Amino acid sequence: MVVPTPPFTVVGPLQADDLVAEALSNALLASSLWLNVALMGVALLLFTYLGRGVTDEYARLILVATIGIPAVSIASYLGLISGLTVGVVDIPGRGESVTLWGRYLTWTFSTPLILVALGLLAGTNVTKLFTAVVFDVAMCVTGLAAAMTSRALWLRWAWFALSTAFFLVVLYVLLVEWPRDVADQDPSVQRLFGRLKYLTTVLWVGYPVVWALGTEGLALFGTGATGLAATSWLYTLLDVGAKFVFALLLVRFLATERPVVTRHGLDRERAEPADD
Repeated sequence: MVVPTPPFTVVGPLQADDLVAEALSNALLASSLWLNVALMGVALLLFTYLGRGVTDEYARLILVATIGIPAVSIASYLGLISGLTVGVVDIPGRGESVTLWGRYLTWTFSTPLILVALGLLAGTNVTKLFTAVVFDVAMCVTGLAAAMTSRALWLRWAWFALSTAFFLVVLYVLLVEWPRDVADQDPSVQRLFGRLKYLTTVLWVGYPVVWALGTEGLALFGTGATGLAATSWLYTLLDVGAKFVFALLLVRFLATERPVVTRHGLDRERAEPADD
């Protein structure tokens, strides 16, 4: 009796472990991960120190959200370094490929904190803040689905398209709704929000571009350890700007200029009577 050969390759635990170990032993890849851990560790200590003098409760709420960004990143990147959140996926037409799926775990927790800090700075209301966070989490989760799908290549890109659609909702809130809200704030707050808004928009657009060009998408940098390392470094550079630079500008502003950041949007929503 002839046993038919399955049309796909099954990656056994030992084989997968070998592929992961080989990838993580690549010095270029490892350095991209350790840089993030070191930088976020410094950021956590620095931001805590700078924010010690912030006394206003609303400003402290923004500060806590901002300090949470490097805290989450440290834990998530240690998961990557240890191999806990690294796996192997069989990409159709390409074969087994190592994926650092822990990055999506990082983004699922850190990017909502970025949006919370920005939304609170703008003085937005709960509805707009909730909308941005929900679609941001949906964007990260569907991005993970795109990276882990192995059944068909077109399904990977379908998940990617859905993730991008959710991203457009986040951009709409960031670029259209929140600029209206921040108009009620102090001019210094408006200027900072403008800088952070464009910094976030430009750098966040870079993430789906890297996905599409990197090892999980078209693999233009290669499919081996070198291509994985190149993709990882691009993500790391984006993280440095989108997290460290963003948080440094915001914490420094809260700590040194002692601005009057108000919660107009939250107060308005709370004060509006319910429709009969």
